[in-house]
Amino acid sequence: MKILFLVLLIAFAGLLAYIRLAPSPVMRWHVDLAGPELRSGPDSALVRVGSDIESPVFSETADSLLMRLDAIARATPRTHVLAGGLQDGKITYITRSKIWGFPDYTTVKAVPVDGGAQAVIYGRLRFGRSDLGVNRARILGWLKQLAASERT
Repeated sequence: MKILFLVLLIAFAGLLAYIRLAPSPVMRWHVDLAGPELRSGPDSALVRVGSDIESPVFSETADSLLMRLDAIARATPRTHVLAGGLQDGKITYITRSKIWGFPDYTTVKAVPVDGGAQAVIYGRLRFGRSDLGVNRARILGWLKQLAASERT
């Protein structure tokens, strides 16, 4: 019985280590946000014109909007940059869940539109079939912070 418990404990520890240490190939996660294959679903959330979440138009340049969005993303707990930067016009972040460390990937950019700029954001999970709305909630929170900081 002790051996079975020890084997299960080691297997569980190995799974947790894999979740936290698995490589994140940039080519897989730092995606083109104009691609038709992007979609919202139980494992992802998409903000762009014509998607289920649409970004408001912010009265500023795309560069300025991306800079503010980057500051908000970097201030999000357990979030760091995987690829890209302000100079690239597109950034992909990894945000890990608090307890288990599951990674979610969020790619952002800002595009110029009539009257200002809009955020384009794509968040998705790596493991599992559903993120229980975590990506959608994070993205809506970022949009809310963008709107609040525009007024001040």
